[in-house]
Amino acid sequence: MLELSDDSRTIAGIVLLTVVTVEFGGTFLLKIVRGKVPMTDFQKSFARAGHAHAGMLVTLGLVCLILADATGLTGFAGWLARAGVPLAAIFMSAGFFLSSIGKDVTRPNGLIALLWLGAALLAAGVVTLGVGLLTA
Repeated sequence: MLELSDDSRTIAGIVLLTVVTVEFGGTFLLKIVRGKVPMTDFQKSFARAGHAHAGMLVTLGLVCLILADATGLTGFAGWLARAGVPLAAIFMSAGFFLSSIGKDVTRPNGLIALLWLGAALLAAGVVTLGVGLLTA
């Protein structure tokens, strides 16, 4: 039987609760696709990308928790291996959504920086976890 560490169990619980926000985003995306929410093509593409990244990264984040517990990583490295991908899901999605918010927007605003912060967290989390698995 698989036993999660307390840290992984806590993060998994929080991540699973965020799935409701991803679901809400999906219903909003359906409104966009049906033309009930006026948006530019740029905004539609960023809404799709934000929703897709959220769903995929939440799933990957849950897998990473199980793998992190197999590494024996502790301290900051253990935290990064467990939380890097779930945090990337938050920041990358926020970057897509918040940088395209507004009326008739055709290019990202300064909040696109959140996307890059999320990308950095994703890279740091998976590299830390990958190295942790290879050296365990």
